[in-house]
Amino acid sequence: MGNSLHNKIYLKRRIDLHSRRIQALVCASAVTGLALVWLALRALK
Repeated sequence: MGNSLHNKIYLKRRIDLHSRRIQALVCASAVTGLALVWLALRALK
């Protein structure tokens, strides 16, 4: 039982790390997208 509990905690920690990485990726792509839109609008004006 102790072993399965350890596995659950380890798995949760890995998922948390993965979700943080995904969040960072989403944030970076959102900022990049906004920058591209801003540049496109500036170029058109």
